[in-house]
Amino acid sequence: MILRLARVATLLTAAVLAVTLVGHAQSKDPFVGTWKMNPAKSKYTPGPAPKSITSIYEAAGKGYKISVTNEAASNITQYGYTTNADGTDSKVTENNLNANTIATRQIDAHTLESVSKRSGKVTMTQRNVVAADGKSRTVTTTGTDPQGQKVHNVAVFEKQ
Repeated sequence: MILRLARVATLLTAAVLAVTLVGHAQSKDPFVGTWKMNPAKSKYTPGPAPKSITSIYEAAGKGYKISVTNEAASNITQYGYTTNADGTDSKVTENNLNANTIATRQIDAHTLESVSKRSGKVTMTQRNVVAADGKSRTVTTTGTDPQGQKVHNVAVFEKQ
């Protein structure tokens, strides 16, 4: 009887440990979470920088569901998209002045590249890199804005 209870206890302990390890491994994706831009560490050319940007990355299939809120001096825009991070175009929902599709591909565990398009024409490219410690993400954006101005932004986000 005691031997049987010891086996059951060992099996239960192993099962709990396995579930914990699987859950912990799934939450290790460095992009998943809420990110807020640090305006003091960010540089926007041409300026001015937005007052704030919040990006939320959620795991979705083989990629991400991404929601962005961008607060400029005079307005707030929100948009989102879901990507498999395989380089195929994903439809943008809500209001993104630069894009109605975004193609995102995963370069490595800490790097994503995105190509924004409006009516099939490339408008912006972004390189998203999460730091090794997972606490910050640098987004380098190049392209042309809706007013025809060349853009080169480096935005630093901090994980919340």
